[in-house]
Amino acid sequence: MQYSKEVAEMVCVKRGPHHGPAPIPEEGAWVHAKEIKDISGLTHGVGWCAPQQGACKLTLNVKEGIIQEALVETLGCSGMTHSAAMAAEVLTGKTILEALNTDLVCDAINTAMRELFLQIVYGRTQTAFSENGLPIGAGLEDLGKGLRSQVGTMYGTKEKGVRYLEMAEGYVLEMALDADNEVIGYKFVHLGKMMDAIKKGMDPKEAYEANIGTYGRYKDAASYIDPRKK
Repeated sequence: MQYSKEVAEMVCVKRGPHHGPAPIPEEGAWVHAKEIKDISGLTHGVGWCAPQQGACKLTLNVKEGIIQEALVETLGCSGMTHSAAMAAEVLTGKTILEALNTDLVCDAINTAMRELFLQIVYGRTQTAFSENGLPIGAGLEDLGKGLRSQVGTMYGTKEKGVRYLEMAEGYVLEMALDADNEVIGYKFVHLGKMMDAIKKGMDPKEAYEANIGTYGRYKDAASYIDPRKK
């Protein structure tokens, strides 16, 4: 360690009490985090790219500073999917500090990693007060049956009103309208469940019909429209 002449000639003043870092909540315990290995938790976060044309939702499950599980969901940019494929491969096994300093190619994924790093090291995780946190696989279970991201896609114009294209339940087939042409429900097909059934050998037409559902007062509608055609 090198000191300037001015510092070297200073009188040494004794330091007072040193209490260390403030404790943060981690998986049901209060932890004085001094090193990366002291950090554990599961959390989600969102990042965006510089021109704000796409977004990434990142889920990380960290145990003793090491990323054990990563779920990368992207929206709005075709190039992001290729970056996400790489990120899901390279993030696991890294410490959160290594991951923070890894070029994940896509600005949105990099930003999401930065935001999650801050959440985790400050103890702002979903598992902050859950004893032992969540097991590896909790991030995948967050997708639900069919292991498909929950995506909402809506479109509207002043002249023609709203169109529901995709809801959390799945791909919207029809919108239900009342006598005043106001939306009162919709019919959808759960694509994840449908594809699972097809992979198990069910006839595609049967799988399609078996995974159709409705929401709201669909059966009470005065008329129905295909949101992509009408």
